[in-house]
Amino acid sequence: MILALVTPYYFPSVRGNSITVQRIESGLRDQGLPVQVFSLDRQDPDAILAGLRRLRPDVIHGFHATRTGPLVGKAGRDLDVPAVITLTGTDVNLDLFDPASRRVVLGVLEAARAIVVFHASIRDKLVREVPATRPRVHVIGQTVRCDEKVYDLRGKLGLGPGDLVFFQPAGIRRVKNIPVVIPPLTALQRRHANLKYVLAGPVIEADEGERVEAMFRDQPWAFYLGAMSHEEICAILSSVEVVINSSLSEGGMSNAVLEAMSKGVSVLASDIEGNRSVIEDGRDGFLFRSEAEFLEKAERLLEDPALRYTIGRRAKQKIAAHFRLEGEIGGYLSLYQSLTAERRA
Repeated sequence: MILALVTPYYFPSVRGNSITVQRIESGLRDQGLPVQVFSLDRQDPDAILAGLRRLRPDVIHGFHATRTGPLVGKAGRDLDVPAVITLTGTDVNLDLFDPASRRVVLGVLEAARAIVVFHASIRDKLVREVPATRPRVHVIGQTVRCDEKVYDLRGKLGLGPGDLVFFQPAGIRRVKNIPVVIPPLTALQRRHANLKYVLAGPVIEADEGERVEAMFRDQPWAFYLGAMSHEEICAILSSVEVVINSSLSEGGMSNAVLEAMSKGVSVLASDIEGNRSVIEDGRDGFLFRSEAEFLEKAERLLEDPALRYTIGRRAKQKIAAHFRLEGEIGGYLSLYQSLTAERRA
């Protein structure tokens, strides 16, 4: 069985789709399957279509309905092979409800032989909006592969042993909602001089980058590292106290949240469906709905090292028990095998 994965972004990008596809590709290769990845940040659609025709895969699997779905659907029809689409975030949370893009998303969903979502909450949202998709929706949760590269965050930033780091790995764009956390962190820093805030990720939307940059001015306790490799991000996770996720939407599960939890780091995340699918508030992480709630829970984590340890330990145990890579890869293998068997029948 030959598999083709089509993604909006791929290595060295550290955006969510890139990390997800790299992990799935690696897991499938570990099972001995031939896999080829086609990425829209490397090739235009016509070049990818030509590559798919040469490859003649048994299954074509696209990630993000709006970005890759039309291409994957066309390739599936042209080659008469099953087309799979994974809903990864903004496609199901925003584009499906936007009049400008809804028709594209609906067309992709109709053409797909199978639709993958990362959590039952996203399946339920999709089925409520597009009931005809129900028999073709498969829930395959995300997992973690977070290999580290040596990176001395504290040495590079000149941080002392008593400094407590709140770390936010996120590409700078509106959906990540980064500006919402800076005012409450500023208020906290006035009371806790050892609080440091570190943001790492590429500027994806220039206007949002300018907005965030303006908020960093005259804040010597706040640091922006720019774009970093996934291995460097994973190394940083091992040297910080709290990881922040302030997204307005997630496609079911945030890679950044899962990775932080796998390292035993306390997570403070926005109270949205994607984060609720991973975090049990107050037990293995914290969720916030407002700046005031963010400030209150951040201060608890700042002041109580035992709480940070307990939350982090429970988070690490949850990931180890319930978010295993072999389960994710097994789910995809079963799906692909069922699709190819149907085609042969």
